[in-house]
Amino acid sequence: MPLDPSFIGRTYPPTTPYEVGREKIREFAEAVGDANPAYLDADAAKALGHPDVIAPPTFPFVITYRAAAQVVNDPELGLDFSRVVHGDQRFVYSRPVRAGDRLSVTCVIESIKSLAGNDVLSVRGEVHEESGEHVVTAHMMLVARAAEGE
Repeated sequence: MPLDPSFIGRTYPPTTPYEVGREKIREFAEAVGDANPAYLDADAAKALGHPDVIAPPTFPFVITYRAAAQVVNDPELGLDFSRVVHGDQRFVYSRPVRAGDRLSVTCVIESIKSLAGNDVLSVRGEVHEESGEHVVTAHMMLVARAAEGE
């Protein structure tokens, strides 16, 4: 059964703040193979005008993926996660994520489409620092493959 398009616009509560630590940034940078000194050394980041180390551009996936769980696990939406593949991801920044940020994510369902029996769900994650400052918007597309025989 296709997802109900009346869920478009549904907004989920902000997540508990996630404190971005230098070590988490370093671990993420190493995991993605990016040795940019601004991710690893506070002095290098400060030389570029940042108050502390900054995170690689895809780092917000760590917290936006967790926040999207509210959408995925919404029993009213009825998404069958066993059939879901991650279709797309992009980030639109106001400023870099930096060590010391306390970030919360508010997810909104932007669109629901049915294509060739597959459900395509677009979710926007608005990431704000606890001061209220917007940091980044994450756009995620999830594809729930059609069940066999549909």
